[in-house]
Amino acid sequence: MNKNEQSIINLLSMAQRANKLLSGEFAVEKAVPAGKVKLLLVAADASEAAKKQYADMSRTHNVPLYYILTKETLGQGIGKNYRAVAGLTDAGFSKALLKLLDTMPKN
Repeated sequence: MNKNEQSIINLLSMAQRANKLLSGEFAVEKAVPAGKVKLLLVAADASEAAKKQYADMSRTHNVPLYYILTKETLGQGIGKNYRAVAGLTDAGFSKALLKLLDTMPKN
């Protein structure tokens, strides 16, 4: 795991402890239409169907979406099993993660 991935995990872990992170399909799919999710995160190795589903949801509800980490790393980073999707519900954590993502090298 590189330094950038570790920084992302640290931030997500803090958000989880602060109760500002939702994870898993059911929780996220319920919260996005309700306007609770500020930033949508999908594991880079999620299925193409899942990526399309969350991309459509992101566009429909005007929520920024990023593909980061793997399902295993995303889950472990927040103290859960594999997770294909997570949603930050706090503007401050979302802004901090976006700032971090913007400083990372593009692939």
